[in-house]
Amino acid sequence: MGKVTVTVRLFAVLRERAGSDSIEVELAEGATVADALEALSERSSLAGLLDRMPVQMAVNRSYAGPETRLAPDDELALVPPISGGADVHVRVTGEPLSLGALATAVGRRGAGAIVTFQGVTREVSRLDYEAYREMAEERIAAILRDCVERHGLEAVAAEHRTGGVARGEASVIVAVSAAHRDEAFAGAREAIDRIKAEAPIWKREVERDGASRWVEGRPPPVDAERGTPEATR
Repeated sequence: MGKVTVTVRLFAVLRERAGSDSIEVELAEGATVADALEALSERSSLAGLLDRMPVQMAVNRSYAGPETRLAPDDELALVPPISGGADVHVRVTGEPLSLGALATAVGRRGAGAIVTFQGVTREVSRLDYEAYREMAEERIAAILRDCVERHGLEAVAAEHRTGGVARGEASVIVAVSAAHRDEAFAGAREAIDRIKAEAPIWKREVERDGASRWVEGRPPPVDAERGTPEATR
């Protein structure tokens, strides 16, 4: 079997840990982004870090999933959390969510409490989610930054699914860390309540027989002065 060489771009903490802003990785022909991540995680400079940090992948400057196949001379970029810096992580994705990975991502030396939440599909066969992804990520990031400031959080992260989510699977997850449990619980509660109320994400219930309906919602509250959604108290 042939080989392909892929250039991997690294940024922020990944770049510092690796000591370089790019690495060349040789993979088997037909390899995927997931294969590249596995190869990178075996390097001593990145060992453990990629398991703890929820990174987004981009191939030739377009966001890509783990199953994306890599071609010779492709550029693979590993993008660390960018929404709000180290304290805030947001992702709206069609990939399955990992509550454990998110909880690990918000761990901080000063955190004495980590609170997590996951919303799962129930009663119906599946939920189909549709999102205005760019706006949803920006809005959720703003919500989480508010939570950090209001509750004195160490870190907060949220991810939301798009596409079909089967019964029992997580559609939205939130992880919050704080010095004390009261702040952590309050921050997690506000984060999920506001995400559900303000993020431009819609869901359709699908029954086993194929019957479906869009779940009714309501417009987010609007601040009259700024023309933006108010914080839900």
